[in-house]
Amino acid sequence: MAPSPFALVTPGVTRGLGLGLTRQLLRNTKLPVFSTTRTKGDFDILKKNVLSDLNDVDPSRLNILQLDLTSEDSIASAAQDLSKSIRDNNLSNAYIHSAYVTGGMLVPEKRPADLDWNTIQKTFQINVISHHLIIKHFSQFLPRPQDKVARLSRWVHVSARVGSIDDNRRGGWYSYRSSKAALNQVVKSFDLYLQQHKHPAMCVAMHPGTVKTDLSKDFWKSTEKDKLFEPQDAAAKMIDVVESLSNEQRGQFWDWAGKRIQW
Repeated sequence: MAPSPFALVTPGVTRGLGLGLTRQLLRNTKLPVFSTTRTKGDFDILKKNVLSDLNDVDPSRLNILQLDLTSEDSIASAAQDLSKSIRDNNLSNAYIHSAYVTGGMLVPEKRPADLDWNTIQKTFQINVISHHLIIKHFSQFLPRPQDKVARLSRWVHVSARVGSIDDNRRGGWYSYRSSKAALNQVVKSFDLYLQQHKHPAMCVAMHPGTVKTDLSKDFWKSTEKDKLFEPQDAAAKMIDVVESLSNEQRGQFWDWAGKRIQW
């Protein structure tokens, strides 16, 4: 039976970079796209929003899963819903072609006195722990060692340049920097796992640049215009870089321009 590759974006329906990635994958590939939202209820409105002005896209290619990054039960349930959808649609040999894990939050502490227990805890929950748990519950959909695929599957975590210890020149942003540095370690470890177990897949970290989302809103004015991207443009640049990576470039940290960032 012919293989059935698909794309996964989480979160990816309501706004920001995830929405940009979802729309870009729908527009420029033939893949079914599974995209997640924390919102419960009627997905028809969300689907209509994602597909607005994508007139040539078959709506059946977009599948929405409910997933709350703060709940392992929700993450596990979303993975079960994906399995069910694969069965219901009779997709043979279904596997992840590309996965983009985008969850992140930023509180820019400037001084040690700004540090707050609840904020630190929530930052690590979203920026690190949820990424761990998505690997735990969704990596089962990556191709198996015996599977023959056209190219290595891409598993991508959205990180940030400020998570680079080598690149840290200004300090501050304690929770965000340290959580992204931790996420980079998760990426490296997961890629080594994929290699050691001979899965035809790679894992990388990506810095998308400063994207015009709520997360970065306070910093738009201070960002150079040629380095401030609309979500759709950032998504296009990210996908181009990810698709161009060779096996030798796996397990590393890349920016939107295809330049490697030191850990």
